Amino acid sequence: MKSEETPFEGGPMDGRSLPVLLGPTGTPPKTYRIPVPDDAGGPPTVLVYRRVPRAHSKRLGLPKGWKYEYDPEGKRGGTLRWPWTKPDAKPDSAPDATPGGKPDDTHG
Repeated sequence: MKSEETPFEGGPMDGRSLPVLLGPTGTPPKTYRIPVPDDAGGPPTVLVYRRVPRAHSKRLGLPKGWKYEYDPEGKRGGTLRWPWTKPDAKPDSAPDATPGGKPDDTHG
């Protein structure tokens, strides 16, 4: 398998470069997860890094190499988004009691 020295930005791995295995298309994986063992013997902490283009070519705007940026939440972009999937529910938005914002019809 081929590997490529890929730089990491942000988080605990900032400024380091690691050899990352390339896929069949010659690109590194979209996410790179690094398990960090816990000193107390608990479950390991997982650091999540997302692949972003290092630079773009002048003429066509194609990516010229890749790098990884730290994702502190580790949730963004982890699943496929199909057109028929519902968006994530927001906890602060409460549904209105009246449909379509119309006033209540209490007259009967």
